[in-house]
Amino acid sequence: MHRGGFFTIFLIIAAISLLLDWYVFSGLKTFTKDWQSIKLRYLVTLGYLFISVGVTLILLLDFKTFQTANGMTPLHEWLLSIFLTLLFTKLFFVLVLFLGDIGRFFYGIGNYFVKPQGASAKSFFPARRKFISEVALLVAAVPLTSFFYAMLKGKYNYKLHKQTLYFDDLPEAFDGFTITQISDIHSGSFDNTEAVQQGIDLAKAQKSDLFVFTGDLVNNAEWEIKPYIGHFSQLRAPYGQFSILGNHDYGDYIHWDSEAEKAANLVKLKERHKELGYRLLLDENVEIEKNGQKLSLIGVQNWGRGFIQIGDLDKALKGVDKDAFKILLSHDPTHWEEKVRYHPTTIHLTLAGHTHGAQFGVETAGLRWSPVQYRYLDWAGLINEKNRYLYVNRGFGFLAFSGRLGIWPEVTVITLKKKLV
Repeated sequence: MHRGGFFTIFLIIAAISLLLDWYVFSGLKTFTKDWQSIKLRYLVTLGYLFISVGVTLILLLDFKTFQTANGMTPLHEWLLSIFLTLLFTKLFFVLVLFLGDIGRFFYGIGNYFVKPQGASAKSFFPARRKFISEVALLVAAVPLTSFFYAMLKGKYNYKLHKQTLYFDDLPEAFDGFTITQISDIHSGSFDNTEAVQQGIDLAKAQKSDLFVFTGDLVNNAEWEIKPYIGHFSQLRAPYGQFSILGNHDYGDYIHWDSEAEKAANLVKLKERHKELGYRLLLDENVEIEKNGQKLSLIGVQNWGRGFIQIGDLDKALKGVDKDAFKILLSHDPTHWEEKVRYHPTTIHLTLAGHTHGAQFGVETAGLRWSPVQYRYLDWAGLINEKNRYLYVNRGFGFLAFSGRLGIWPEVTVITLKKKLV
């Protein structure tokens, strides 16, 4: 989608938000109408309008700066996150208020038709009860507190996910071989270096044989990772550290003064991978050898449905023995959906990221839901189709919304096992 399209959508959402503000304001007036202090009433009602409308207007006025080479800074993401928090809080508040007003409407109609002849005229609608506003506030407190938890704690609430996968044709030397995967660092969004280090420490503590990173090192520009080189370069493994590019690494979502400037950014970003100690795989493969046996690690550039599609799987497979055990790093899971699982060459395991699990959802034993599922068939965790596995990492960082709720940042450890006959 073009930047102008994003702005149009945001204008529509902002207009809806402002309409909701009017409705919420009326509900707050009902809630405070019997307060003795006029100043306190104004503080609550007008104070709410000042904050909510103010955040919306600041975002509208500052929208063009999102398109510059700086993109969205952590401050911008906080503003957007507060806007979204208020928007969902307003929606819950208005829903309860609206249901109450619907009740008032039907009560008024019934009262109009059944009133005795000659009865004095009364207002068609009965006055809104304060109780309805109190219930609306209680209901609205749920998204308000949840979203603030997501912003203050949830986005750094790193979780370890472990998977053990069994294969008939895994070389015996790799029985028990472990891989640590992280994805979607989005370093330009970080606002707490100490919290980031906790996630890195969790990954380091796994002491895996191999470390892989599956794309989106930055939001837009190569310099975003510079303050964190010393942190992510701590991730080391006996059999090496390997990485690929994600859709955000190409700098497609901000304005550059020239194509040459954009190209230079990508060149520099590739150098950052070297500074981190990662071997960047650009449509190529390497052999991982252990005790005289080998497996092939393959890495492609980004290929995603609806996103940049320059990854070349056939090129990346050149020189790979058809009978080799193969692990593919590919940022976008739609590449696996559309290309990898149908490819004539069997790729045993594909490691991806990209979706972030929408940074919002529910994952319990009985329920697994995220709004991202309406866009992606495979959006988090392990998928198996005819012994071709895909694992979608939920992401290490965050983007746009400066928080996570229910879908926590992830460090993945995959153990390869030889299936016993």
